[in-house]
Amino acid sequence: MINLLIVITVFISMEAATWLIHKYIMHGFLWYLHKDHHDHSSEGELEKNDYFFVIFAIPTIALMYFGSVDSFNYLFYIGLGIMLYGMAYFFVHDIFIHQRIKYFTRTKNPYFLALRRAHKQHHKHITKEDGECFGFLYVPIKFFKMYFNSSK
Repeated sequence: MINLLIVITVFISMEAATWLIHKYIMHGFLWYLHKDHHDHSSEGELEKNDYFFVIFAIPTIALMYFGSVDSFNYLFYIGLGIMLYGMAYFFVHDIFIHQRIKYFTRTKNPYFLALRRAHKQHHKHITKEDGECFGFLYVPIKFFKMYFNSSK
């Protein structure tokens, strides 16, 4: 039971970590890797921004490895929570929002529509300054209000 609690807590905590990393690192000193995600300056299927997948995967793999070597201790479950969040990020951000794989193109779900709108608001800014909506799964209430007001 404690292991499940660790996974759930880490998964939820990753939203705050993602917000901080996105705002202060990706839109900060690592902007040169994240910039092409906003201005679409890369050619081909991959972006420099995709290096973040590797950057975040390395500590996750290390946590899961060292946690599994020592009788699947808490480190493994911390890594598992991060991995599950990363998988959710890939499916929601890359597939649903950015349509890197054309799937889930039509939804009527208010949460997903508000999430997509919040992310579009984030991408409205093509420079590293003046951004908003740096999180991933948490959607500010104003984007739900926009969705409900526009559907009247």
